[in-house]
Amino acid sequence: MSEQEVLLTPSEVAALFRVDPKTVTRWAKAGKLTSIRTLGGHRRYKESEVKALLKTVPGANPEIA
Repeated sequence: MSEQEVLLTPSEVAALFRVDPKTVTRWAKAGKLTSIRTLGGHRRYKESEVKALLKTVPGANPEIA
């Protein structure tokens, strides 16, 4: 992971794909997304990886705020 890598919360990723945050967690468990755990145990996702996956999904929101 680069020093400048932006990490997204499950809610942010879910909003981009228009799915429930629990779905994003299931994707991580299934290996579709790589999750990084915070010290508190929360999942975070690399913005670059999310953008790459987003390009493969028709109808998903292409803009990351």
